[in-house]
Amino acid sequence: MLELDITYEIEKVDEFFDEDKITEFVSFILEKEFGDEVQEKEYYLSLMITTNEAIRKINREYRDKDMPTDVISFAYNETENIGPMNMLGDIVISMDRVREQSSEYGHSDEREFYYVLCHGMLHLLGYDHIEEEDKKVMRKREEEILEKFNYVRN
Repeated sequence: MLELDITYEIEKVDEFFDEDKITEFVSFILEKEFGDEVQEKEYYLSLMITTNEAIRKINREYRDKDMPTDVISFAYNETENIGPMNMLGDIVISMDRVREQSSEYGHSDEREFYYVLCHGMLHLLGYDHIEEEDKKVMRKREEEILEKFNYVRN
């Protein structure tokens, strides 16, 4: 079971911000990673939908990069997993960047939102893309997940 805490720091909430759909998407990612054992555990995820200005401040403070980005993930420490609850972490997504990138790449805001959500989740689960081989593994997993929900590249 997934407990999802979503905070909206944007004025316009897009029609695809269906919390049930977001929960289904994140739950599917967990099932892909952990298989049947997901059903036996509880998970917590915090998701913030914000602006370029807000994510830029977070990026500067925590990553020493003074620029907006699409998504930032903060994995919780294993010591924060108390009892049966697995604390996954925080994901911060800039809807400004999502809209900019969807226009740049020629696909929908919805597809781009779920791409960056998937990307952020995979970081929380230990994936990375610094080394080329790791990047290939992460991209393959992203495409498998997005394809299930028909969020394919144009």
